[in-house]
Amino acid sequence: MKPELLPLSQAADAIASGAVSPEALLEASLARIRALDGRLHAFLRLTENEARTAAKAATQRRASGKSLGPLDGVPVALKDIFCMEGVETTCGSKILRGYAPPYDATVVRRLKQAGAVIVGKLNMDEFAMGSSTENSAYGPTRNPWDLTRTPGGSSGGSATAVAARLVPGALGTDTGGSIRQPAALVGCAGLKPTYGRVSRFGVIAFASSLDQVGPFAQDVRGVAHLLAAIAGHDPNDQTSSSRPVPDYAAGLDQGVRGLRIGVPREYFGEGLAPEVEKAVRAGIERLRAAGGEVREISLPNSPHAIATYYIVATAEASSNLARYDGVRYGHRAKASQLLEMYEKTRAEGFGAEVKRRIMLGTYVLSAGYYDAYYLRAQKVRALIRRDFDQAFASVDAIVSPTSPTTAFKLGEKMDDPLAMYLSDVYTVPANLAGLPGISVPCGFDSKGLPVGLQLIGKPFDEETLLRIAHAAEPSEHRLPPLAEGR
Repeated sequence: MKPELLPLSQAADAIASGAVSPEALLEASLARIRALDGRLHAFLRLTENEARTAAKAATQRRASGKSLGPLDGVPVALKDIFCMEGVETTCGSKILRGYAPPYDATVVRRLKQAGAVIVGKLNMDEFAMGSSTENSAYGPTRNPWDLTRTPGGSSGGSATAVAARLVPGALGTDTGGSIRQPAALVGCAGLKPTYGRVSRFGVIAFASSLDQVGPFAQDVRGVAHLLAAIAGHDPNDQTSSSRPVPDYAAGLDQGVRGLRIGVPREYFGEGLAPEVEKAVRAGIERLRAAGGEVREISLPNSPHAIATYYIVATAEASSNLARYDGVRYGHRAKASQLLEMYEKTRAEGFGAEVKRRIMLGTYVLSAGYYDAYYLRAQKVRALIRRDFDQAFASVDAIVSPTSPTTAFKLGEKMDDPLAMYLSDVYTVPANLAGLPGISVPCGFDSKGLPVGLQLIGKPFDEETLLRIAHAAEPSEHRLPPLAEGR
């Protein structure tokens, strides 16, 4: 297989063995982007000069025996929500067009310190608000398995770039499923770490109590390498944990024998596509055959998760997005008075979905409605977390579908926000509870579209989660038709 088509872990091995140089791998990656991304639209912009400089430095380190680790010389790309010094960062919105941050986000700095070669910035739903990457102000990203379908969202550009082998790895963010759901829809691995495991400094905020940074790769070992590079305490983020960062890749081959895996009955009910259920249950049986102890559990408050999430998340968004007023950075509308400038800037700069969520969030925080909506949602959030705590008293991880359906058609749900929101029905609970979750491929439906299996772990137990995910993932990763040149 060509080096640029290898999963991240194997590409790292190829560099380490001298089979391919970082510079050659970068040029092959850039050639694939130029050949395929016109149809996919995963990238918003490339950082070719910076990438070539980084690849050259990695080649020199390898030659002198001073490698920085498995990511040294490996091409990766970033969702356009991460600040990168001197590089336009729009968060998929017109309101930030032309904004070039004066600093790197902590995760970007840590990738650079690990020797990763950052190739460019990836498309996303505006301010990470969406499940299909159709809310981007710069046009939708397409699914490499079927160009008429969505890759999911909001990190659809990241998922597509990895699935189509444009880059071996990428970073995204997950507020309610925005890593796991697109990973499922394009057939790659995507991890949302425990809240606080990875710094959010320099990440443009959507909902601060829910947002978390995580990696995409073709296989679980690649995810483990990326997580090890970006995890750890950051004094610039008061919510980041000071717990030590383990070697996530070290224990992947230990298997699942003796581990207890819970199957929540609430996640296999109405709305789940039969072909998705069939593939996920087959994945569960593979874990049982590998020695895992599978048992049914209950998460009784999970059916309330979507309603709870869309109160908590929109309330936080309405506060976070108040900073975009045309005064300090980004787009500024022409106006003769200050209030007029505020109104025109936001009307021109924000898309329909962002406006919808800001208005909903402002409403639930308003006098007279705060107790009825926001305070009640926080109480239900506590109940959802308690359900997980009780479940983890008897199991080591929880398994479920990632998405209720495979990839849907572009435009299919744009006029029905509730149907779009329900795409995240199985992923949202982990965000509300602050738990780690990962999606790995587990099969295909009759149309040849990937199905994802979700695993949810205990707080800060990514080691066990990745170990189970490694056992659950397929031994061979099929290439999408577009990536094969078909």
